[in-house]
Amino acid sequence: MTKHTAELIVNSAHIYIANVNKCLKNSKSDIVTDFIQSINNGIVITTNKPANDLNLSTIEKYFKSIQNIDSDLIKSSCLPKSKLYMKIIGLPYKINQNVISPDFIKDVLKETHLFKGVMLASKSHVIKASPKSDMAVVWVDIWNSQSGSLAKNIINCCFNIGRFIATVKGTNMNPGVPQCKNYWKWEHSTLSCHSHISRCAKCYGAHTIKHHREKVWCCMENKKANRLATKEGEPYPHVFKCMNCKGNHQADSYSCPYWCNHFN
Repeated sequence: MTKHTAELIVNSAHIYIANVNKCLKNSKSDIVTDFIQSINNGIVITTNKPANDLNLSTIEKYFKSIQNIDSDLIKSSCLPKSKLYMKIIGLPYKINQNVISPDFIKDVLKETHLFKGVMLASKSHVIKASPKSDMAVVWVDIWNSQSGSLAKNIINCCFNIGRFIATVKGTNMNPGVPQCKNYWKWEHSTLSCHSHISRCAKCYGAHTIKHHREKVWCCMENKKANRLATKEGEPYPHVFKCMNCKGNHQADSYSCPYWCNHFN
């Protein structure tokens, strides 16, 4: 596919998405295309789940019917691909005193024979194996082939990063680091929370974040003090309170020193 052809499709992506979804629906498919993006002078169409041969045929037929686009340039390489979720283990959190970064991982994978021709689906995510560990877990999402051959060629394989031996493991969608949306603690999922009291991520008050403006006295209307209630979209008249580090920010802020020191 030429750069010009890819640009034509991407510039009107919302129209093509709507039309191809109609074609899929008419073919009795439960597949839905989510979005189109341009990569390396081609396009990648992301679907809600892996497409079968009939789905691919329907999508290919639609794009070949588009006027002003050379149908000979529509090849299987631009058809939907599923995501392959992996984690890389066996690496230290720091190499040469520097925390390994997503850009570092990206550059390493480019030079590794296992990942030759592999396209990253998103930026990798590096976390500590545990809060006190000096080892890392690197979450990597790549575009898988329709045949699933990439999974067979990469999963459970090892490769070197410097003197370290990294191992690739298959996993479910990258869970990242869970944070309870009820009590706002890191490494504590909402489903496993046993607290009967919801806390606010903004002030740690005994209410949900949704009701913050209604429950906090400085945000509430006070006729005696001639103060109006803080409206949606207006800045808050107070500092926040993080329950994790006690700092002046929301508990779910990625600028939190507790998050940065333990998980980032």
